[in-house]
Amino acid sequence: MSQATTAFVEQHRERLLNELKDFIRIPSVSTLPEHQGDVVRCAQFVADALTKAGLEHVEIIPTAGHPLVYADWLHAPGQPTVLCYGHYDVQPPDPLELWVTPPFEPTERDGNLYARGAVDDKGQMYMHIKAIEALFAVHGKLPVNVKFLIEGEEEIGGKSIAKYVPENQAKLKADVALVSDTALYAEGMPTLCIGLRGLIYMEVEAKGPARDLHSGLYGGAAPNAVFGLVELLSKLKDADGVIQVPGLYDDVTPPAEAELASWKQLPFSASEMLSKEVGSTALTGEPGFSVFERTWARPTLEVHGIAGGFTGAGAKTVIPATATAKVSIRLVPHQDPEKIVAAFKAAVAAATPRGITTQVNVLSASPGLMVNPDHPAIRVAAEAFETMMGRPTVFTRSGGSIPIVGDFNQHLGIPTILMGLGFPDDGLHSPNEKFCIANYYLGIQIVALFLEQYGKGPS
Repeated sequence: MSQATTAFVEQHRERLLNELKDFIRIPSVSTLPEHQGDVVRCAQFVADALTKAGLEHVEIIPTAGHPLVYADWLHAPGQPTVLCYGHYDVQPPDPLELWVTPPFEPTERDGNLYARGAVDDKGQMYMHIKAIEALFAVHGKLPVNVKFLIEGEEEIGGKSIAKYVPENQAKLKADVALVSDTALYAEGMPTLCIGLRGLIYMEVEAKGPARDLHSGLYGGAAPNAVFGLVELLSKLKDADGVIQVPGLYDDVTPPAEAELASWKQLPFSASEMLSKEVGSTALTGEPGFSVFERTWARPTLEVHGIAGGFTGAGAKTVIPATATAKVSIRLVPHQDPEKIVAAFKAAVAAATPRGITTQVNVLSASPGLMVNPDHPAIRVAAEAFETMMGRPTVFTRSGGSIPIVGDFNQHLGIPTILMGLGFPDDGLHSPNEKFCIANYYLGIQIVALFLEQYGKGPS
């Protein structure tokens, strides 16, 4: 362990935290047009931070959407190259009334930093930049070659970076990618995520009559778009949570027995998950599968929102002409997004009620994937985690999706180390999102140690 790097972090604790607060204060909400200027300002903040850390060839790359930020340092001949990824955009903070303190005024409480983007992903991405700064301060150079690619569209599908990566394979060539956008399984437990689910995000549009109709004059004869949409959605998954899309489970590969056995050793309580995290009356899902299997290793179909008809105050008796549902399917490794999209469209067509027409619009699609835990860089990362945290590193999967990991695998042919320092209860995408301040400092040290050890080769 580099005592000098640890000393650097201790010496600069206040400045490192204040810089992160300044970063978080920029409301870089990528999905809202009114924050376009803030997103551009945030990209400039990232570029300035990369320059200050000592990186070269820093550039803000215009795209059809929000800018990418690139930087590198390539003066370690014969050493591996690490591609560091993160995102500077954040989710909208709504509902604002549920925040204890303003979402873009980072506030310290109980050892945590509360703000939108604190853990997803500004705090975790900034750890990478500060680790580089620490290594330059301590050694005057880096132990490996590094490249940074930071995007501003992760929260809205990442279309620009998905286009940029295959078009710039030579520029982005590396041995491994490093991403900190995941969580420790539990406090004090070093965790590397080696499996991600993919994500298909779609809109299902339903149309009934040519215009909204008076329900007294036409009710009982005219099709209702909202009711028709609800009816067809209800046919796509049964009451037990089993998806009714023909062919969807064809390529699902169950976890290996050794992986299942390791999951059973993790400290987990379904009742605690229900009471402390979910807060409903019961957990749901496919019968015969554990919670880990249902959240990490099985595909899912979810409806995220339905819009249509009249929802204002008072009464308006209309039969809605149109309705839209936001729907996603989480994929597990070996499932083909194109095949699943085709199967879903066929299932929607078959389930569409009489008098209703439907259309499926695909907003994004990315596959699930697994990373080989025996890859040299993964082993070094596990050792760095264990050294800094004093416990063996556990390997888990995530039910979430990070599309860029699939892009790096497909177009650059490199694995991704998912070295996250969040906690499961950090409230990503929710009011009162937080990041443990101690983990921010710890993450800087772990990333720095990983880069040092990776430069020496696995032990």
